[in-house]
Amino acid sequence: MTQIDPVFAAVTAPGTPFELAEVDGLLQFANAAPDLNQMIEQARRHGDKTFLVDFSSNGQERRLTFEQVFAWRDQLVPLLGIGRGDRVAICMRNRAEWMVAYLAVMKAGGVAALLNSRGAPTEIVAMIEDVEPAVVLADTRRAELIRKGGYTGRMLDLTKPFPPEEIARRQSGEIENTGSAQSGDDCAILFTSGTTGRVKGAILSHRSLITGLMGSQLSGIMVMHNMAKAYGMSPEALMANLPQQASLLVYPLFHISGLGSAFLSPLLAGSKVVIMRRWSGEEAVRLIAREKVTNFAAVPTMIWDLVNGAKLLDHDVSCLKNIGSGGQALPINLLDSLREHCPDIVLGVGYGMTETSGAFAQALGEDFMRKRASAGRVLPLASVCIEGPDGRILPAGESGEILVRSAMVMKGYWNRPEETQKAMTADGWLRTGDVGYIDEEGYVFIVDRTKDMVISGGENIYCAEVERVLSEFEGVTECAAFGIPDERLGELLVAVVGGDVHNADRIIDWVAERLARYKAPGHVIVSDGPLPRNHVGKIDKMALRAAWPQLAAAKMKSGDKIHGYA
Repeated sequence: MTQIDPVFAAVTAPGTPFELAEVDGLLQFANAAPDLNQMIEQARRHGDKTFLVDFSSNGQERRLTFEQVFAWRDQLVPLLGIGRGDRVAICMRNRAEWMVAYLAVMKAGGVAALLNSRGAPTEIVAMIEDVEPAVVLADTRRAELIRKGGYTGRMLDLTKPFPPEEIARRQSGEIENTGSAQSGDDCAILFTSGTTGRVKGAILSHRSLITGLMGSQLSGIMVMHNMAKAYGMSPEALMANLPQQASLLVYPLFHISGLGSAFLSPLLAGSKVVIMRRWSGEEAVRLIAREKVTNFAAVPTMIWDLVNGAKLLDHDVSCLKNIGSGGQALPINLLDSLREHCPDIVLGVGYGMTETSGAFAQALGEDFMRKRASAGRVLPLASVCIEGPDGRILPAGESGEILVRSAMVMKGYWNRPEETQKAMTADGWLRTGDVGYIDEEGYVFIVDRTKDMVISGGENIYCAEVERVLSEFEGVTECAAFGIPDERLGELLVAVVGGDVHNADRIIDWVAERLARYKAPGHVIVSDGPLPRNHVGKIDKMALRAAWPQLAAAKMKSGDKIHGYA
């Protein structure tokens, strides 16, 4: 997708909603609203269409229209008691209340700090204390965890009804007109783990989030134009005859994939969102068939489960028209199995990160199938280059660190100036920490990571964070966490520890109690001797990873248990 594409040229021409212009040296949408709430308000036009299919805390199914969601949001705004620029922390599982909370924060002019609701109490409270919010919005379970973690500040449990008199009192008072945000103002803070083992909040501006959303809309419009051309009709006629699109929400809403592609994009498009309370391949198949889900975006682990669920239940999932993934390459046999179940499906892949407000490289349909090993083709709103170890920009086909520059890129890390300086160059290039190359057509191929990170089931697990907790376990003198290949998860986090450890079967629970459970190692081996080290004295994880099969086999042969969740 380049500027010489006639469809791209037509839909981004002067005077169109997607007209492009260079501002501050960055390609941007000339007609974009400066405030995300202004963009959100456009979704009111979808009126009585169903927007959310969800379940309440007591398990009752809920179906909410766009009109009902906006009414709920408007009722919540005066209860927040915030002004423009105030930070508001949101900590809930995926549910309608989470979405209403976010919309209300945007309407009130606040900055939404999205907390990992799967974290341990100490993790969650550390994030809260970092951003010092005016109020925390939670569900009952997360509210209990937050109090358990020691937080004593203001918090609202949105899953409990507010007293009617309080609602009436708040709504009767004068609501301050906070005006509109400037495009460069803070909009949201999304937390991402770091190689130091401490979480850090990426600050996304209104401009960066809006650019990411409009970039997705632009891709959709181009697909629509190409489809209309193939059918011999106008794009307007095609869109008028399409049924309402529906997506199955499985990404956590505190992830950029959940916030952008799974929530805000469907909201703006007038699509239905079906929220799963708990992941299950079999239940996903049932929901897809029942709700006529057309779009499904997930990590490869979940797509495998979906395929296996379809085989087991023999449900008709032919309603699925689009399946997308990101973060990990889609295995060839998975692609073949998807085509077997849904021959007309459009497959796609995207490459992005929290710090870039979503995908900055993408490939869909035949564009993707031509180069299935790629992470996508660089999108028009992004500039991507490859930097060698010596700082030299490398030509096409040569591998180095992937750098990106775009209006989508974050402003920096909250209260982390040194981390920001490490991640971003003086002229605005973001260092992704991924090693890869770009071919002559602009496709990005990822070959390694410079960050010590494992992607397991689509979740980023930073080894330094896990090792910090492992090192606090009684008797552990040294430790190493790393990933090994796993057919279902992509990678499985495992650990080797050394020292005088007498209660090794507690190690995994020890990590799970202090971090999110998904960050706990799948297996732990206690080494009989010192861990291998490289020439500079650091633990040699490459050697440990290569030796893992032998280490595991030796433990099993000796009768020692390999501690872990099999």
